[in-house]
Amino acid sequence: MGYFTLATLASLALSLASVSAAVTWTATPFNPASIPLAVRTPYLSTWLPQGAGTALNEAWPTFWNGDIQGWAGYIRVDGTVYNFLGTPGNSGTTKATQKAMTFTSTQSTFVLGAGGVDLTVNFLSPVEPTNLVLQSLPFSYMALTVAANDGGSHSVQVYSDISAEWASGDDSQTVNWATDGIGGSVITHSVQLATQEVYTEFNDHIQQGAAYYSTANTETMTYQTGQDIVVRGQFISNGKLSNTQDSAFRAVNNDWPVFAFAHDLGTVTTTATAPVVYTVGRVRDPAIEYLIANDATQARSSYFWSTYATVDAAIAAFLPDYANAVTRANTFDVKVNSDASAISADYASIVALSIRQALGATEITISKTSAGAWNTTDIMMFLKEISSDGNVSTVDVIFPAWPLFLYVNPVFGKYLLLPLFAYQATGQYPNKWAVHDMGASYPKALGHNDGADEPMPLEESGNMLIMTLSYAQKSGDNSLLTTYSTLLDQWTQFLIAEALIPANQISTDDFAGSLANQTNLAIKGIVGIKAMSNIWSTLGNPTQSSNYSLIASSYVSQWQVLAIAPGNTHLTLSYGSPTSWGLSYNLYGDKLLGLNLFPASVYTMQTAWYKTVEDTYGVPLDTRHTYTKSDWQIWTSAIVTDTTLRNSLITAVKNYAADGLSNSPLGDWYDAISGDNDGFKARPVVGGHLALLAL
Repeated sequence: MGYFTLATLASLALSLASVSAAVTWTATPFNPASIPLAVRTPYLSTWLPQGAGTALNEAWPTFWNGDIQGWAGYIRVDGTVYNFLGTPGNSGTTKATQKAMTFTSTQSTFVLGAGGVDLTVNFLSPVEPTNLVLQSLPFSYMALTVAANDGGSHSVQVYSDISAEWASGDDSQTVNWATDGIGGSVITHSVQLATQEVYTEFNDHIQQGAAYYSTANTETMTYQTGQDIVVRGQFISNGKLSNTQDSAFRAVNNDWPVFAFAHDLGTVTTTATAPVVYTVGRVRDPAIEYLIANDATQARSSYFWSTYATVDAAIAAFLPDYANAVTRANTFDVKVNSDASAISADYASIVALSIRQALGATEITISKTSAGAWNTTDIMMFLKEISSDGNVSTVDVIFPAWPLFLYVNPVFGKYLLLPLFAYQATGQYPNKWAVHDMGASYPKALGHNDGADEPMPLEESGNMLIMTLSYAQKSGDNSLLTTYSTLLDQWTQFLIAEALIPANQISTDDFAGSLANQTNLAIKGIVGIKAMSNIWSTLGNPTQSSNYSLIASSYVSQWQVLAIAPGNTHLTLSYGSPTSWGLSYNLYGDKLLGLNLFPASVYTMQTAWYKTVEDTYGVPLDTRHTYTKSDWQIWTSAIVTDTTLRNSLITAVKNYAADGLSNSPLGDWYDAISGDNDGFKARPVVGGHLALLAL
């Protein structure tokens, strides 16, 4: 560890050069490990794996965990058929040539050359921060536009299908399907498991509900369902489909049924065609099983059901809204890029890659009244801890992602906290600290009435206090403070007893193991105490506010004696271990809440220290290992006092994200020396990459 050596820099340059050599197209802003295609929910999460560079037609799209989700595309130009999406095995075709790939916060766009035309493929996963109906719709767009690239005119037809792999995590299971809307303006293929299991996952796929593939039902549209090579072969040979349906329901891997649409674009010139729009979705109802008072459970549904009575009605509104959705998406993308570019171009690129991934782990839900009507005043948002534990609404996963919600719309934060507060307010959770999560296995939010959730008492109590106050500050809404002041104070009392000298326990970085006297964990607890001081001030209790403020200030003074290494060189990882150190990212809470609790000298000291231990891909998490975390590194960049170091930490994360060593959705845990991913992928904690935008 330490400063870059010439050998290290030469190795990094060689590595990045080899990645660039594998990418033969223009990648803007860079070529990531995996490109988001359709990412809206934990079960609509489809990506294009990259490694050192993979064109849209060089691999099958995959679910976030790497399972193939068959999604194929062809374009027929003057009778010659080019494959542009996926890797179908039919003969008689050639591959289109990828020329460009661009991603923004909401869109991934590919340009491919196919003979005398260029095909633009836009994948839009909307981010709708001000519209709960639109944000809760579990659908995404793919839109195709075509223009001649040689000044001529060409006869063009396009084709796309999805496979039954979208319906299940188990390819041996039997599925059935249907094609609806044949006489209407929108036509939809749906495919689902023949035997449904409510609230049940297999290999992280939900075994409930159905996948939907839709397009506009025009005079030049044809459709077909059937065996993959048969349906695709029909288009390859004829440029259209047979308008027939396969009724032999069977297993996903039995002659691989696919669900296809083709459009005849007629004669295409240098003027781009109107978009051919497809929508893909993954819908189930109910969505979440939630524990309420008296050990009863409540079935919760996606918010969009309050507006649309059927899936068909939702699709009928979503599909023709593509042009408006693009306008809204472009507005959002421009704002995010402008805000993040004020920090740096590298920062803007990391933020853009992170937003769909983080929001794609969440679902917005409502309940029903006793009369059976939708209760749109009872809104709760749930988050899946993707790829690590699969827990429901893990507090120490919401916490690192928290800056995203504060930036996009703070009310999302409120909706994420409400399930946790409401459950603990029932009195069923027996511990005096805050619960770790709402349930061991998504989407079953069944709490932990036995108190045996993963034990992170100091971590989660501090997290809840910090998030609750920051929501109130950003939104001006004090409802969480007033409604749950008893719980908040209970957790504060626990912090007063435990935060200054943390017992041997795990923190959110549980993979690093348990440790006593954690300096960084103490910071969180002390910030939590001061947060409660501010909460009591807001609620009109100056006596209690002053008491907690004095305690927090006293703890800071004592903490400095315990935590600062001899010579005032750096904060230790744990008290009494002078050569240890780590990322003290929990100081971010002090800055976020505007507390000014820790002296400026601590920030200055840490800034100077990080410069001495920075490695190729950033500063290691602590002295026990060479790995680091991208979220905590960006949090740290938000609190250092030197702009050069801030930018260096950000660029290190960007270089890791672009290093070509992984083909999984952006992983937050990686080696700071080699840039190798350490196992996590697609986790919502990348919302923490917006830490600088939330301040």
